[in-house]
Amino acid sequence: MLVPEDEMLSHQLATTFDHVGQSDLRWTERVVMYGFDKSGEISVMTGLARFPNRNVMDAYAMVTVGGKQAKVVRLSTEYNHRAASLGAWDVGPYTYEVTQPLLGTRATLTDNDHGLRLRLDFHGTFPAYEQTPAFHRSRGRVREDARRYYQNGTVTGWIEIDGRRIDIDPEQWWFGRDHSWGVRHGPGGGSLDEGAGRQPTEVPDGVLYYMGIFQFDDELVHFAQRETSTGARWQFEGEVLYPIATGRDSTPLIDVEHDLTFESELRVATGGTFTVHRADRASSVLEVRPSCRFWPGFAGYNEYRGYASGMWRGKSFSDGFTVDITDLDQVRPVSLLSETLCEVRAGDKVGHGLLEMVFMGSYPRYGYSGR
Repeated sequence: MLVPEDEMLSHQLATTFDHVGQSDLRWTERVVMYGFDKSGEISVMTGLARFPNRNVMDAYAMVTVGGKQAKVVRLSTEYNHRAASLGAWDVGPYTYEVTQPLLGTRATLTDNDHGLRLRLDFHGTFPAYEQTPAFHRSRGRVREDARRYYQNGTVTGWIEIDGRRIDIDPEQWWFGRDHSWGVRHGPGGGSLDEGAGRQPTEVPDGVLYYMGIFQFDDELVHFAQRETSTGARWQFEGEVLYPIATGRDSTPLIDVEHDLTFESELRVATGGTFTVHRADRASSVLEVRPSCRFWPGFAGYNEYRGYASGMWRGKSFSDGFTVDITDLDQVRPVSLLSETLCEVRAGDKVGHGLLEMVFMGSYPRYGYSGR
């Protein structure tokens, strides 16, 4: 089936853009925009995903207010892309569009029945940068084969919650985005399982994954690491990027050490430090102080209230709700993947950023034993 993207000189397979070169049901392409008011009062996460082997495209918007409530809208349709222009994708009242390649994107949620509208215009001030490719096998089977890029920048626009309009001051907001594609693993990664009848996957005794995106006026520090229960890492990436206006190339990180504290009821960081070691052997200590938090699981990264991203729900699925995020009974089922938005200090410098984490099972260093 022809879709608008087939107009572009971008084909890499002798087929059309409506499907990919493999049949794995987990294959996902996802775009995300996320940010927060530096006071910690408001955070927003929004995005869109297509599952070509499930014939599904879905979208969501989630706004968290005062660390107490999350307002969520979730939408899903058949992937039958007939957009009026290239670089724009629609799911009901939601539109995600590329306004300038590798620099500008826009997310819009127009009138709907759920009391949430928004328009966010993102403009990159740091260059887009690639994640280290994630390729992992288990018993000969591909568990993960995915790519991603990130970008930080400024955002203008507004959010409206139940008639209350919040105009975004780009000087007071931290904002980033990412774009990923490929085979993902597990519900916390935003990918559905392939179904019953398979040998269960290997379950490690403990896993710690963390990612930091910490922005200062003069640089952006990015790193991600996956560790076993003993602290042995099995995937690492890290670099320091500089504003586009400087024209400077990025410089690599070679190691990151962490010393964190955690909540008593949930495995989410309450603070701590990351010591980053640069390729020139210089080191710096980043102190993180959480400002607010959001949970992607409510928006579809986990199954919640009978829905998860990628599920077939017909051609015009829509729901919306408000969650009391002070209620641990509501948060625990989606707490595998946490997003903590932080103030960050490095000596005399003050910045802001995102600490993403998956932490489960044994990890003796921080006092966790068993599953």
